[in-house]
Amino acid sequence: MRKVHLDRNTVSGLGAILIWSTSIALARSITEQLGPLTGAAAVHLVGGAFCWGQFFYRFRGKALPFRQLRRKFLFGCGSLFVLYMLALYLAVGLAGSRSQVLEVGLINYLWPALTIFFSLFLLKKKANLALVPGTFLALLGVFLVLSQGHSISFSSLFANVSGNPPAYILALAAAVSWGLYSNLTRRWAGPRMEGGVELFVSVTGIAFLILRLLHPEEGSWTLRAGLEVIFMGMATALGYLLWDLAMRKGDVVFVAACSYFTPLFSTLLICLYLQVTAGMSLWLGCLLIVAGSLLSWLSVSERKTSPLGGPEKN
Repeated sequence: MRKVHLDRNTVSGLGAILIWSTSIALARSITEQLGPLTGAAAVHLVGGAFCWGQFFYRFRGKALPFRQLRRKFLFGCGSLFVLYMLALYLAVGLAGSRSQVLEVGLINYLWPALTIFFSLFLLKKKANLALVPGTFLALLGVFLVLSQGHSISFSSLFANVSGNPPAYILALAAAVSWGLYSNLTRRWAGPRMEGGVELFVSVTGIAFLILRLLHPEEGSWTLRAGLEVIFMGMATALGYLLWDLAMRKGDVVFVAACSYFTPLFSTLLICLYLQVTAGMSLWLGCLLIVAGSLLSWLSVSERKTSPLGGPEKN
């Protein structure tokens, strides 16, 4: 039976999942007060400042490590990071109704499955047939969790896609880009190099700021909004720093399988916070996510290499 390597790097990835799960409600509050572009720009700029603060504290008196980073990691993974953020926010912004927002969210949550799928090619993992039912069960569980009380069907999905293709294409682009980013971070940076989250988060904030200047939107800055932006920025930075550590040094497949729980945790916390009774679909979705993520993780293993084979050159 496959063993999980629960070292501090893998646990860092689980911490990132929890942070992202608990920040959904706060992100909604910021968007409602400031607008999606203003809120995203403010959160990522604050997050970038927090990242740089911990970076200079960690490397005080030492040579900065950026010269050691490969260009394909900086530009390749950096582009995928920024693309994911922009595509996801624009997809949600282009959604014409609440049902379309849910459907865009469902498409975005293909990224855990795509992370595991891309690991078969990019990280030379090996999978058996259990990956197919595992992925199906996990995605069905995510569907049940996110679609509580809303009528979403394949017919409505196809109708909405044909009526508003940019939103769904952007959501799919977001899922693909994050799956690629998670694997290529491991392949191009690896456990012996530093990550580039400080740069990536800051550039994302600048990109959102440029979009905000090009497309003005209504919003109102209050003390509450400012405090929420500061807290959300710090949480965003911490979440991506932990995820980067897990992708470079931890068990990528295990963390990706656990990522299916992100919408479940966020929905449970929203139910608790708003004192909403969880429906049967939530608990059924929970069981399917547990079964699917477990099957997905167990189905993937390391490829056996020849004793004469050397390390892969990238």
